[in-house]
Amino acid sequence: MLIRTEVPSDILPIDALLKATFETQAEANLVMALREEGQRTLSLVACSDEGEVIGHAFFSPVTVDGQDDGWQGLAPLAVKSDCQGQGIGQALMREGAEILAELGYPVVVVLGDSAYYGKGGFVTAANHGLRCSWPVPEEAFMVRELIHGTLDQRQGLVEYSAQFSAL
Repeated sequence: MLIRTEVPSDILPIDALLKATFETQAEANLVMALREEGQRTLSLVACSDEGEVIGHAFFSPVTVDGQDDGWQGLAPLAVKSDCQGQGIGQALMREGAEILAELGYPVVVVLGDSAYYGKGGFVTAANHGLRCSWPVPEEAFMVRELIHGTLDQRQGLVEYSAQFSAL
């Protein structure tokens, strides 16, 4: 398996993966809209040895109390159904965190299963004084600090790009 940044020829395979992985086309439409509006910070694909796109992770900007401090949201994360359970999603999260940290992005937030994302280094955001702009279970909104000390400096309401409102 190879993890690399998205290239233009990956757009249609990513779209197909997202449509096959999720119950609706909302995530696929979201990724297209974020790309079109310049809201893509990092998009990674996991490819099989044959070059097939089998996983995808998308990172886009979020704000805290309306301020852009370079924080990122991970959404969506998808792995082809017959490849799940092999650590591909965790590998995408690790690679994304390393790249974002190298580029100076200090924090990533995610909304999802706490047991799954907890394995990827995420912790409950509320424990750091952060809350999600949507009414979600507290344990589902999580944060991962990429640059040490950042979470000590910021608390408040985390908001995703406007394109997420279309979900």
